[in-house]
Amino acid sequence: MTDVRHNLVLIGMPGAGKTTLGQSLATALGLGLTDTDALIESREGTRLQAIVDARGYQALRALEADTLAALQRRGHVIATGGSAVYSPAAMAALRADGIIVHLHADLAVLRERVTDVDTRGLARAAHQSLEDLYAEREALYRRYAELSVDVGTQPPAAATRSVIAALNRPQAPRLASPLA
Repeated sequence: MTDVRHNLVLIGMPGAGKTTLGQSLATALGLGLTDTDALIESREGTRLQAIVDARGYQALRALEADTLAALQRRGHVIATGGSAVYSPAAMAALRADGIIVHLHADLAVLRERVTDVDTRGLARAAHQSLEDLYAEREALYRRYAELSVDVGTQPPAAATRSVIAALNRPQAPRLASPLA
């Protein structure tokens, strides 16, 4: 039996392009889009940074883990927050019906894109820099990813094509058609 799943789940560092490529991939593949950071902000009625400021980064990670574990989607591109990989239960829930794709970008590219580390709503300890997060998270992204695509220096259209090409490799898990 072929391994066919109905969602495409994007993981990666802040600035890797999960939201931007999520929108592009959803359009190209005829899928819906769920941005879990936006979902958390909507549910909590406040910005991610306000959650970190008021309750701490661990509270944001817990909210994200709960949101991901309870997420019921079919036929969606799911753009996760960068800290999704801290919860094995959430990642298992996402993988149950989703193909996990790591959007990789080198640290130099991320430094150029993420200039608002202190106000972006990153689930990080106060002393952690972007470099610290990269060092900590990169191994987790690779652990959970079924596919890893280097999208760092590509414009969005080219990065979208790269992800679709990775999905079309013979050894890649199969994404069900939107009509299935």
